Amino acid sequence: MTDIDLDAQRRELTQAMLAHVPFDGWSWAALHAAAADLGLDRVDAANAFPEGPTGAISVFSTEADYAMLVALEEHDLEAMRVRDRILTAIRVRLEQNEAHTEAIRRALSTLALPGNAAQGTRLLYRTVDAVWSAAGDTSVDFNFYSKRAILAGVYSATLMYWLEDGSEGHEATWRFLEKRLDESVQIGGALGRQVKAVTAIPGRIARILPEARGRRRSFSDLAE
Repeated sequence: MTDIDLDAQRRELTQAMLAHVPFDGWSWAALHAAAADLGLDRVDAANAFPEGPTGAISVFSTEADYAMLVALEEHDLEAMRVRDRILTAIRVRLEQNEAHTEAIRRALSTLALPGNAAQGTRLLYRTVDAVWSAAGDTSVDFNFYSKRAILAGVYSATLMYWLEDGSEGHEATWRFLEKRLDESVQIGGALGRQVKAVTAIPGRIARILPEARGRRRSFSDLAE
């Protein structure tokens, strides 16, 4: 099996797992059930995730990043302030996963375990890096890391708030996010400070993840 075939199988299994994760978590039981749904042998399913079923969490998160970047091409980011580009990106990512809140809760619980903490940190970094890159950040100095560290806190807090938010259209979450972003600007001055002028942001998004447009349907599409 080629790397391309393996990548496709990992994504297909992860998609199938989403129907079982709310009941079984990101577990072998969920992976085996997904394999059965797809008519795959359990051994083949296990071979697709040598790191174990928690590897599917990485696929799920990465696919969400891809879907966010593709969707952002439909927004006029160049006309926005950096703060609003970031707000838009986070909102898009959360809204696209509206159908998978329980899977996200289960993922957070799994990643909170000591043995999975490093994986959780990597996935959080990838997400905030994708948000910042889509927002036009080209910094290469210390600001590169400080911006991502601050945004990691904002994103994590907003995600937890969103998961428990029962307001219509999650309006309370978007107000919460706006407040957190504004506080970040006041405290650290990281959002928008020393972000160089960027042109052709949609083109940058496509270069960040070149394969994004060519991927199969995102997980959010499966709920439609």
